Formats: sequence, C-alpha cells, structure tokens
Amino acid sequence: MKKQINEGYFDGERPLFKEHDAQISDTTFGEGESPLKEARNIDLKDVVFKWKYPLWYAKHVVVDNTIFETMSRSGIWYTEDIEINNSALQAPKLFRRASDITLNNVHFADAEETMWTCKNIKMNNVQVNGNYFGKDSENIYAENLNVVGNYVFDGAKNIEVHNSTFVSKDAFWNCENVTIYDSKISGEYLAWNTKNLTLVNCTIESDQGLCYLDGLKMINCKLLRTDLAFEYCSNIDAEITTNVMSIKNPISGSIKVKSVDKIIFDDPEIDQNKTIISY
Repeated sequence: MKKQINEGYFDGERPLFKEHDAQISDTTFGEGESPLKEARNIDLKDVVFKWKYPLWYAKHVVVDNTIFETMSRSGIWYTEDIEINNSALQAPKLFRRASDITLNNVHFADAEETMWTCKNIKMNNVQVNGNYFGKDSENIYAENLNVVGNYVFDGAKNIEVHNSTFVSKDAFWNCENVTIYDSKISGEYLAWNTKNLTLVNCTIESDQGLCYLDGLKMINCKLLRTDLAFEYCSNIDAEITTNVMSIKNPISGSIKVKSVDKIIFDDPEIDQNKTIISY
C-alpha cells in the first residue's frame, strides 16, 4: 500500500528526494530545487509545483489535476514512464530526454524548448503555445493536438497525428516518417528537408511549403493560398483537390491537382519529364 501525503507543504532543496510508493495530494512544493528527484512509483493529485526541476530522474509517475507554475521550469528531465492528466503546465523547458510520456487534457502555456529529445510520446487533447515543441523527439502519437508556435517537431522521427491543428512556421522540418490525418496546417515553409511525409485529408496553407522533400504522399488534400510548392521534391505522389498558386521545380513523381496558376521549371538540371502534373 502506498504512503499517503496529504495537504503538505515542502520547500528547500530535495525535500522528498528518492520518495517512493507514495500518493501525494493537495500539496504544494514551494521554493526549492528538485523536490522529487529520483522518485519512484508516485501518484500526484491536486499538486502545485512552484520551483525548478520538480521531477528529474523519476520513474513511474502519474500526475492529475496539477499545476506547474512558471518557475517550475526544466521540470521533467531524464524521467521514464510519466502520465499527466487534466493539468496546466505554465513553465518552459518542461520535458527533456524523457521517455514513455502520456499526456491527456494538458495545456502548455509556455512550451519554449519543451519535449526535446524525448521518445515514446502519446498525446490526446493537448494545447501547446511555444516555439520548438518536440524537437528531435521520436515515436510520437497525437490526437487533437493544437499547436501555436513555430518550428514544431523539428528533427523528429516516427510521428502519427490525427485531427490536429498547427499554426507554425517551419513545421516538421528535418523529420523522418511523418503521417498526418484530418488536420490543418498553416505556416510558411512546411516540412523542408523531410523524408517520408504522408498527408491524408489535410488542409494546408503555406508559402513555399513542401520543398526539399524525399517521399511525399498526399491523399485528398487541400492546398490553399500555397505558392512555389514542391521545389526540389522527389518521389511525389500527390492528390490535391484545390487550386495551387504555383508549383516550382519538382524533381520527380506525380502531382494531380484541381488547377494550378503557374508551373515553373527554371532549373536546367531538372528533367521536367520526371514529374507528371495532371488536372
């Protein structure tokens, strides 16, 4: 049976260092670094974290209805197996080099440099505000993920997204193996330097989006107000149900489009016959 810690207040450095097999509820962790460093098998409910590094090197943690205030920054690093539900995450840099992360009904108010170099991530009903969310992370599954912030998932691998919205310049750059279903993406320069991107039933608005890609598949997608698309893209298999403003210098593949205002081939090194553009 787990130890009960209720209505507590802790401050100072490492007040519950290596705490294990405990249920902590209605408790505030005040000023003082690393209150639950090296914790194991911890349940947190209705907790407030006010200061830095609350959950470093922790394992097997379940968090519910909890607040991470602004100064609880860099809060969850090197932690394994953590689930956070119904919580408000106000601090930046919260996740770094953590693994086996589950987030349900979570709001990141300031997600600057958050979820970097993490792996095995599941997200449902997550709101994100901040730049560079998910940088260099891998094995990501998301439903109802809504991101407002540039450079989301830069350098990430093995991503599957459903029913989500991204308002993000330079989203999905330098990625590998990304599949996005039934989602909306708005932002310049979408997915440059990415390998194996699949978009299904998506709506996209992007200035110079979808360039320098290798392995682009689009099924029943809309490209609204999108220009200079597909530059230096190879292995394209695209089905677009709307007008495209302009297509520029694709390298190879097939592009089926409702209509296109302008097709540009001005690089003499590109063989136009290697790309079929049909209406």
